[in-house]
Amino acid sequence: MYESARGVVTRVAKHLGLTTQEIEKLLTNDAEHRFEIAIEDKVYPAYRVQHSNKRGPYKGGIRFATHVDEDEVKALALLMSMKCAAVNIPLGGGKGGVVFDPRGQDPAHVEAVAREYVRALAPHIGPYKDVPAPDMNTDGTIMDWMVDEYSQLTGDESKASFTGKSMENGGSEGRTAATGRGGVIALREYLKSLGKDPKGLTVAVQGIGNVGFYFAKIGQEELGVRIVAVSNSKKTLAAKDFSDNDNQLDFSDQEFSPHTIEQLAGDHTEELARDAVWQLDVDVVVLAALEDVIREDNESLVQAPIIVELANGPVSDTAAQIVSARGVTILPDIIANAGGVIVSYLEWQQNLAGEHWPEGDVNAELDRILSAAMADMMSTAADRRLSYKEAAFAIAIERLMLS
Repeated sequence: MYESARGVVTRVAKHLGLTTQEIEKLLTNDAEHRFEIAIEDKVYPAYRVQHSNKRGPYKGGIRFATHVDEDEVKALALLMSMKCAAVNIPLGGGKGGVVFDPRGQDPAHVEAVAREYVRALAPHIGPYKDVPAPDMNTDGTIMDWMVDEYSQLTGDESKASFTGKSMENGGSEGRTAATGRGGVIALREYLKSLGKDPKGLTVAVQGIGNVGFYFAKIGQEELGVRIVAVSNSKKTLAAKDFSDNDNQLDFSDQEFSPHTIEQLAGDHTEELARDAVWQLDVDVVVLAALEDVIREDNESLVQAPIIVELANGPVSDTAAQIVSARGVTILPDIIANAGGVIVSYLEWQQNLAGEHWPEGDVNAELDRILSAAMADMMSTAADRRLSYKEAAFAIAIERLMLS
């Protein structure tokens, strides 16, 4: 993933006329923190990479997962710098991780890991330095522990040192659904530019975790798209013969749950192989799970004319160039999945001002920021004859170079 991220930045930067030295400077991290967290008899490697603060404090999630490594964290920090610049919010890029799976662990042990992570990084983070957020296997509870630890260590009471907190601890309305909602806004704006009505378009969602769930639910409710297939790490659930009838998966009464697929199943559905979801003949495929799902060795299996990247880097750079050349439109991750960081930015603003905004105000501001970013990307792509992914990175690179 790191090489893919560096590859697309390098390729677009060369297209923009940057020198080798300028590109190397653009790719170089400001700081890389490596340390170990020792709890009882366990030792967990931990990381925080701070890529760029040229446009504002470093921003990026903290993931707890056994597959976390330094290259993954570097890639995600770089992409976060690009994302914040592409959607024009005044934040930089960072990312953190601990090689630790909190699932099934004693909550006291998880809390100890979270607090120790903050102790190790306290001099390097803070409301105006680096503002972390939740990511894989971390949530509002973990952010609450972290912001409390930071407050105890520094005396800061703004709660602006972390975002993604619980509502009662300074979190923002609309944060839970923000990334999924942002993907819906991106798709809506693209279809609007084509004069195309989204109602009835068939959509398959790979990854029915939080992001995929809220994309499906909001997309169905607000755009009228037909969600005809979803998947988790084990299987795909699809509406039977959806191309010959009006069958769909009904999200109207659904609340997010780890058991969403089971709750959606019925006589009108069928189970397919896990990866079938992104290979179906549908109008839109939404990739909301892992990185590098579509690669050079399998891109030919994509049938959908539109791909929405809601995961980070789900289409490799090489595969993106190939599918774009054959007419597939990719709504790129650094804009399509930016809803989460945009609402994190809004949470940070609320904390610094001592305010709490209604959900409608948060969603309206998210819509304004992301609609403007989509318009910038589409006009840049048309003017410079670039793919949307290339245009999004070109905008981000130019903003970073001018900062």
